[in-house]
Amino acid sequence: MKPVHQTLVRALGVAVLLALSGCAHIGAAAWDRDLLAKKSMQLNTLPRVTEFREHIYFSKEASSGGRTYDGGGCGCN
Repeated sequence: MKPVHQTLVRALGVAVLLALSGCAHIGAAAWDRDLLAKKSMQLNTLPRVTEFREHIYFSKEASSGGRTYDGGGCGCN
């Protein structure tokens, strides 16, 4: 009979290999990358509009400063 610790080490090794094999296919396939690169697939499709809206938002937030910005509430940031 094999010692218990050798059996546990082998079982742990098999479990690690199985867990790592689940990460074998990470990312998009080559034929899908053209679809994912389209502007409509981006998280922020209108970065200039978002930047403008965030500037207005943090300029108006006098007490809290807005989203991670220091603001005075006067719009002079």
